[in-house]
Amino acid sequence: MDLPSFLWLWRIAAWSMGLSLVAYVLLALIGIRMLRARTLWQRESSWLRSLHYKIGICLVSLVLLLLLIGIVGTYGHFGSLGHSQHLWAGLTTVMLVLLSVGSATQIGVGHPWARHIHIGANIAIFFAFAWVSITGWSVVQKYLP
Repeated sequence: MDLPSFLWLWRIAAWSMGLSLVAYVLLALIGIRMLRARTLWQRESSWLRSLHYKIGICLVSLVLLLLLIGIVGTYGHFGSLGHSQHLWAGLTTVMLVLLSVGSATQIGVGHPWARHIHIGANIAIFFAFAWVSITGWSVVQKYLP
């Protein structure tokens, strides 16, 4: 396919990636605040937890949108998938985000393991975002004139 017909798709991808990174940073800051309150035996703000959930839902939505854009855009441009490590970086990121969300739904008194998995997945997401950003830059270079 011709690049100009997909330019709108790449713009959505660029904004989605930027907003995903902003959401991740906000989630990290809020999560650290919540963890600190918990370790100091302070009362946790209900609005802070609610905000953490809402931003988390936004992050999941953005990451899934990026997955869809990547598949549609790559398949539309090349006719197949798997032309670079970016596919594996993206799939790893999606899997880690879903693992984080899945473990977050289990956090509670009866499941002490869930918080550890949630935090570990979120630390791994940092490295996955770095990997997907680096490999994504090489993909972008293929499309630029």
